Amino acid sequence: GLPSYIQWVVLVDDASRDRTAEIIDSLKSERIHGIHLPENQGVGGATMRGYEEALALGADVIVKVDGDGQMDPAYLLPLIAPILMDQADYTKGNRFIHADQIKSMPVIRRIGNAGLSFLTKAASGYWDIFDPTNGYTAIHGSIIPWLNKSLIDRRFFYETSMLMQLYLIRAVVKDVPIPSRYADETSNLSELKAFFEFPIRLLKGLLSRLWFQYFVRDFGIFSIFMVSGVAFFAFGIIFGLYHWIISAFVYHTATPTGTIMLAILPIILGVQLILQGIVLDVQNVPTNPLQNEDTSILGQFLKNTSITQQS
Repeated sequence: GLPSYIQWVVLVDDASRDRTAEIIDSLKSERIHGIHLPENQGVGGATMRGYEEALALGADVIVKVDGDGQMDPAYLLPLIAPILMDQADYTKGNRFIHADQIKSMPVIRRIGNAGLSFLTKAASGYWDIFDPTNGYTAIHGSIIPWLNKSLIDRRFFYETSMLMQLYLIRAVVKDVPIPSRYADETSNLSELKAFFEFPIRLLKGLLSRLWFQYFVRDFGIFSIFMVSGVAFFAFGIIFGLYHWIISAFVYHTATPTGTIMLAILPIILGVQLILQGIVLDVQNVPTNPLQNEDTSILGQFLKNTSITQQS
């Protein structure tokens, strides 16, 4: 079902236990390149192996399409358009743009994606994207060598860890409205497992990103706001708890109003500084694509296809 303007199709058999290997080997086409992994690498490992093969073939833009039939090839052109027009380095589908399209998604997935999307925004630094677990993605080939592949997860955390790595190299990521097609297939992703595992990994990713971006790579007003904000907040909490315990359990009396205010004011000031730091972080989303400014990819693409542009 892939369009004819796709020059190469890399099919990755991730040590499947069904007839995947047999079917791949039976396909006879010059544009099809099959890869058989000796051991299961997970979605991340299989994708990164596919990226390597695509780069070796000379691909400029690489699209990831899962084999479960949920990613409609009809939306492939809108997905790669921002990359072809030098507006993005990486694009991903978003199933939450139109309310009527969300109805096709299972309810548990809607709730899980909403919560994970907010946590992923904070962890990755891409505050302007949604639906982080959407695997329908496209990337400019020149971006892949920049990535620290050892830090990209090989299993179900792949999409999120990919976003984290893209932020560290300041790649531009854009959402593209693409509805998914859900049939009666069974997902291998456990919502319960994701609920317990993802938040912990996202918190680690958030702390790592903030440390590297604002304390190692740079030290600016955000760093000052966060350090002073956390310091004021911690002082207010510790000071207030200490005097409350002394008053309640030692002197058996109410804590003086002045002491309470000395605890509350640093807490309020700390929260305000932290919120201001968050605002600065939201405004620091990458906006300048890393890919080469040469637009020959777009020209070659339009020349070799029968696309009719309409105003």
